[in-house]
Amino acid sequence: MDSSTVQDLIQRGMPEAKVEVNGPDGVHFEALVVSPAFAGKLPLARHRMVYATLGELMGGEIHALSLRTLTPDEAQRQ
Repeated sequence: MDSSTVQDLIQRGMPEAKVEVNGPDGVHFEALVVSPAFAGKLPLARHRMVYATLGELMGGEIHALSLRTLTPDEAQRQ
């Protein structure tokens, strides 16, 4: 598994999102996902939306995924 594959999977599941994934060791990844679909959702719900795009890979080929999930407005303020 590599960062670009994880990024592609998230992007396919959330086509309106901007996605950046890093993970040089191939099992631990960090992702920034910016999506208007996150508006009004708590962090746990946002993370579940991203995890849903990865399905059974979570806990298997993807050992760990650290997420930052932001709306476009939140991303612009940072």
